[in-house]
Amino acid sequence: MAFPTSVNDQVTDSITQANTKVLGDAPAVATGNLFVATSQALSNSAHNATFNQQQAGLIAQSTMTQGVSTLYSIDTASTGVATAKIFA
Repeated sequence: MAFPTSVNDQVTDSITQANTKVLGDAPAVATGNLFVATSQALSNSAHNATFNQQQAGLIAQSTMTQGVSTLYSIDTASTGVATAKIFA
């Protein structure tokens, strides 16, 4: 059998105030977490966009180099075929 005890009103008041503060801070903490998550997502998006732009630049440069190389080699190949027909 438990002994009945009385709790001091100051104790219950302090606990009530502490719980009220925690509940009052919850919206601010949730909003802060939302802002942090959103800013991290936007930062990742900007980083990915920069990386993709760099990769597109590399692909464009290598494509241009290959195209110019092909254009220069066409003349040489056609000249070689024509010369071979002349000497054959």
